[in-house]
Amino acid sequence: LGCPSLERITIPLKDGMITYVSIFQGCKNLKHVDLVEGEQLRDTIDALLLEEWRNDMKDKLGVINRSLPTARAGNSYNDEGEKAQTVQLWISSVLSTIVRYKAQHRSLLNEAATALQLASPNDVVLENVLPFLKLPSYTFEGED
Repeated sequence: LGCPSLERITIPLKDGMITYVSIFQGCKNLKHVDLVEGEQLRDTIDALLLEEWRNDMKDKLGVINRSLPTARAGNSYNDEGEKAQTVQLWISSVLSTIVRYKAQHRSLLNEAATALQLASPNDVVLENVLPFLKLPSYTFEGED
């Protein structure tokens, strides 16, 4: 039953990746999840304007590796365990939060750019300020 030697998985940050609640049934040693987009996500987090957002996202990323070891693996056909649902909920939480913070980042950036353009020559703002405040171009699922 299950996969007792599985300790770590690497998956895309995409809702719907885990489609069966029993997929990790019996995988009692599954304790770590890595993301395919891990580097892009970390780069995006590091570029967020507010430290509060960066700290929140870093905490959200680490939650899975703290909660997965204590999630029940399930041990029979009637006990599916909690690991798949734990991963599903984590993916949804990370995705919704990074999409929200990126939208807020863009909104703050647009407000700042407007204020700067009124106070400074337009070319100074566009060429010397805005490029340093932009987020990496990677698009996460759920973004427009």
